[in-house]
Amino acid sequence: MRKLMRSTLGLILVAVAFLLLNALAAPLLKNRQLDLTRGQLYSLSEGTRNLLTELAEPVELELFFSARAARELPRVRQHARRVRELLELYVRHAGGNLKLKLVEPLPFSAEEERAAALGLQPVPMPLGEMLYLGLSGRNSSGRQAAIPLFALDQEHFLEYELSRLLQDLSRISQPVVGLLSGLPLEGGFANGRMQQPWAMLEQVRQQFALEFLDVGTDLIPPQVDVLWLVHPRQLSQPTLYAIDQFVMRGGRLLVFVDPLSEVDASVDLQLALGQGRNSDLDSLFKAWGLKLLPERVVGDATYAMTVAAGEQQRPVRHLAWLNVPQEGLNREDVVTARLERLTMASAGILQPLEQATTRFVPLVESSAAAMPMAVSRLTLLEHPGELLSGMEPTGERYVLAARIQGPAASAFPGGLEGQLPGIKQADDIQVTVVADTDMLSDSLWMQYQEIGGQQVPRPWADNGNLVLNLLENLTGSRELINVRSRGELSRPFTLVERIRRSAEERFRDKEQELQGRLARLEQRIADLQLIPEQGLGSTPEEQQLLQQHRQEQMAVRRELREVRYQQNADIEALGQTVKLFNLLLMPVVLVCGLLLLGWRRYRRQQAHRK
Repeated sequence: MRKLMRSTLGLILVAVAFLLLNALAAPLLKNRQLDLTRGQLYSLSEGTRNLLTELAEPVELELFFSARAARELPRVRQHARRVRELLELYVRHAGGNLKLKLVEPLPFSAEEERAAALGLQPVPMPLGEMLYLGLSGRNSSGRQAAIPLFALDQEHFLEYELSRLLQDLSRISQPVVGLLSGLPLEGGFANGRMQQPWAMLEQVRQQFALEFLDVGTDLIPPQVDVLWLVHPRQLSQPTLYAIDQFVMRGGRLLVFVDPLSEVDASVDLQLALGQGRNSDLDSLFKAWGLKLLPERVVGDATYAMTVAAGEQQRPVRHLAWLNVPQEGLNREDVVTARLERLTMASAGILQPLEQATTRFVPLVESSAAAMPMAVSRLTLLEHPGELLSGMEPTGERYVLAARIQGPAASAFPGGLEGQLPGIKQADDIQVTVVADTDMLSDSLWMQYQEIGGQQVPRPWADNGNLVLNLLENLTGSRELINVRSRGELSRPFTLVERIRRSAEERFRDKEQELQGRLARLEQRIADLQLIPEQGLGSTPEEQQLLQQHRQEQMAVRRELREVRYQQNADIEALGQTVKLFNLLLMPVVLVCGLLLLGWRRYRRQQAHRK
């Protein structure tokens, strides 16, 4: 009896100690945390901590979350809790300059009306309710900014989005973008008629203070936050030196170069002067650790755009005009993560140099069914179908846009002749290079629709969003640029990834060959499918040839599917093995272990009795 009482009392004491520990831990350890997660998911990056330390004025934040509408959505509730916890972490590091208020916008309430007025984006629910999960912020002067919706698939950019909102609210004036362009972005007289300003320029004007720079300038004004170069051709040494020194002293640079600018309206004058339609910053790029492959454009059998060509306007796949989907965009970089599609024409190839001290981060890439093409093939091109001849994918993905960061030396270590040397070394340059200028033109991403007698622009690609994202990212403080994207909460299966890469290497050549054959067959079929109203393409020979091509197309597609099936066969086999292990082997091992443990216990009891 005494032994039983001792055991009961011990359990009661343990329970009391546990409850007391929890009661004391809540207030004492409220502002303490130990983050042992891979990638430090639950701690702030150094850039964010610096930004919060430098917060000059109080900011009030309101987190709107429809908890009732999300009661049956555990993943949404978990995401909302993650947002709230990170915001509370921001508040603790802001030194009293940041306040957070939680708001639940119930249906038909004043809070719901205010959420809509603040620009937050609701998600319709099946029963007619609206689910809000967004953030509104206001500084002491009354200026407001908002994050309309915290998307579930963008959790790894959560810290960046919050830090960007705080930086926007702490700004006194708009960032200044200095534009130096070799293309008529402002419009003017070209091709025998007056041209309107490009939609891209008008879009940038709405969010930034634009300052136009002369092509022959020898000084970048100190108020310029980001220098935007478009098609920089034949720049003088003083201008190149001014750009170099701007980057060396910490200025951010966004540059669009091109091995063949198809929108350059001054082509006749250039050819008369012995100039081409290409642009490059070869001497500066070399100092920064990259190069633009000379006289080469990318041809891509997978991302090729379908265009109308010829007298009969037949559909043709233009290998040098690219429709780049999400698969070709860097999903881990904040400027391209949310884009859906980019369109580019005769884009160039960027490559890092072996001796580079900078970090070369691809933003936009071709597919693996691509190859470099000589610029001369496009300048003499009469019909896009001609590019299919000799199309042999190399299996390499070519970089069309990249971010350059890190330490770099000046391209002018001795300065300009007759002047004192300038800054020779920079600890961390911030340069973004896009190897295409045609993507800025209206025709490659924008169309106009007449509504109520007015021409309303309707973007059909994300080219404009890319430029805005790049400028917004580069005009941010150095702390914001260095804010890392948060790690994913889910972890990839490294063995599966290793098997997938091995399978891709084994079947790469075969898949590329089939991709090339399929592209050529699709083009031949398109050539034979003439416009029905013209009564063409109806002879027995043409019909028979069309039928043969279609049969061959189906055979190639079957073979391609088989190759892709074989690529995944090892992964499927691994999945079956894991299932077998979980369903059969593990239970057998556990049962055997328990039987062995019981047998040993039985033997010990028998030995003790003897």
